Amino acid sequence: MTLDFLTEFDFFTGVPDSLLKALCSYLYDKYGISDHHIIAANEGNAVALAAGCHLATGKTPVVYLQNSGLGNIVNPVASLLNEKVYGIPCLFIVGWRGEPGVHDEPQHAFQGEITLSLLENLNIPAYVIDKNTTEEQVKAKLDEYRALFAQGKQAAFVVRKGALEYSGKTVYRNSHPMTREDAIGYILRASGGDPVVSTTGKASREVYELRESRSQDHGRDFLTVGSMGHSSSIALGIALQKPDRRVWCLDGDGAALMHLGAMALIGANKPVNLIHIVLNNEAHESVGGMPTVAGALDLPAIARACGYPGAVSVDSPEALDEALESAKMSNQLTFIEVKCALGARDDLGRPTTTPQENKAAFMAALEGGV
Repeated sequence: MTLDFLTEFDFFTGVPDSLLKALCSYLYDKYGISDHHIIAANEGNAVALAAGCHLATGKTPVVYLQNSGLGNIVNPVASLLNEKVYGIPCLFIVGWRGEPGVHDEPQHAFQGEITLSLLENLNIPAYVIDKNTTEEQVKAKLDEYRALFAQGKQAAFVVRKGALEYSGKTVYRNSHPMTREDAIGYILRASGGDPVVSTTGKASREVYELRESRSQDHGRDFLTVGSMGHSSSIALGIALQKPDRRVWCLDGDGAALMHLGAMALIGANKPVNLIHIVLNNEAHESVGGMPTVAGALDLPAIARACGYPGAVSVDSPEALDEALESAKMSNQLTFIEVKCALGARDDLGRPTTTPQENKAAFMAALEGGV
């Protein structure tokens, strides 16, 4: 189905999703990043942006997100948008990962099961769009939704895989020469037998494959396959409880931005045994490549302002190696931004172990000190 049904709306915000890639590319090609389209730091942020748009214009905004982000919208939907509070209309477009009966990764399974019921509990009526849905059906549903919007209510389209179509060939790129996988390779070599917490998406897949290619034990790595934006907090929790172990966090720019307050908490606690590395390719690459705002930010300056004693940015293997060795020798909380190219191997695999197996192996390695 094409995206013609969106022509009556003129403000869009959200967090990219692979099932909504057609929508994301359409919006980026039509509006770029502008007062008509903002890629938000997290889904709750998008809801608040949408509310501001409505307050300023009286129009109904559109918020797009993967269903894994529904948790981030619960508070602003219930305590800001809801008709019992301010009554702010909004159309949500939600990618349905983990749909029951459809094979997906384990981190999406439970979220997929509760997607429709969660929307129902938020008093957001939802209409499911699939490959067979016609534009006439969607427009008819929009006619119903307009009556809800006029009452300050919200509604949603829940999108199944392959439902949306866009013929444009959007290309996302940056100018950094070092690939993320190469950077991770240098980091894993420097980390030795230390525990590593890696972020959601392709970074964790690359950690797993690099260990496989080197015939190394996977027990030292906690692969944060879900809960985007929380790997640094997981690493902090480990570092505080295991002060005799150096802990490495491999974060992403989109993930770090999603819950940036975590850096303030890390900086306030200053665990000397934590090395926080952000692999910054300025994009939400794992879900299609749409840009983040990280390309316009000085992440080391943010880290220093949060209280990190050491913070640097590198963009070459030589500079990365030097920063890694310096971090190991410094005995202080350290932040390293690694500027990376966009892109991953076409044959990049996925972990063959389950999250429960990963957890058990990681905890055993932590307990054993190996």
